[in-house]
Amino acid sequence: MQGQSRTSVAVADDQAFEVVRDATSVLHTHNLTKVFRSGQQETRPLDGIDLSVERGEMIAIVGPSGSGKSTLLHLLAALDTPTSGEVYFARNSLWSLSEEKLAEYRNRTVGFVWQRHHLLPDFTAAENAAMPLLVRKVALKQSLKAAGEWLGEVGLGDRSEQRAGELSGGEQQRVAIARALVNQPSVLLADEPTGDLDERNAEGIFDLMLRLHHSHRLTTILATHNSSLARRTDRVLALEHGKLAPALEPHPLAGLGNTQFANAGAKTPGERG
Repeated sequence: MQGQSRTSVAVADDQAFEVVRDATSVLHTHNLTKVFRSGQQETRPLDGIDLSVERGEMIAIVGPSGSGKSTLLHLLAALDTPTSGEVYFARNSLWSLSEEKLAEYRNRTVGFVWQRHHLLPDFTAAENAAMPLLVRKVALKQSLKAAGEWLGEVGLGDRSEQRAGELSGGEQQRVAIARALVNQPSVLLADEPTGDLDERNAEGIFDLMLRLHHSHRLTTILATHNSSLARRTDRVLALEHGKLAPALEPHPLAGLGNTQFANAGAKTPGERG
């Protein structure tokens, strides 16, 4: 491993995942299978999925409704367990980890954005964005400060004290993105993040995610029905009948993102001028 740069992603107070920063694969799956059974019927949305995701990639997963896109993202986030197969992060099998370490992985290593924002409507934007920090038992004042910085990052710096239920749909999804990133995860997973938005807001949310992906050195995987947005990612994969395969040609400029990523010095919101 000589000559490779390393960093740590916190998993527990006294232990960490060791991430080889120039490793070719940060997340990968081997023969990942998920089977749902109801009586005599069996549904197999994932049937032996092998997927390798390079650090800094932005990947779109496309496919019809019910094809298993959400199931795949949930397994990558350790929000569900497979019927068989493995998910690896930084060469660690997720299913070999203790419950405590898995909780740390979900909280600190992975940020998740759902199609529906799942905000608490009577809480402020800042309080909603701060939730992952509060789960870690970070002090309230410090959590709200960090949440406020991230709300500024997503264009809602002047709305931090607004109740979430009083925000527009596009604004609520921006709060959800701030919440997903407030712990500064290395991986961002997004399940139809623009699915409930009109075309204008969908474009704005995707542009925001693309900017944050590059400026914060993220590895991003999103599920989407929007083929025009999918083509703006580095790689597009189709999930159908339990299998993943390359799909769509990426936009001619999509690959430039990795060059920008490799040369950029990422900064946290608090470090920005």
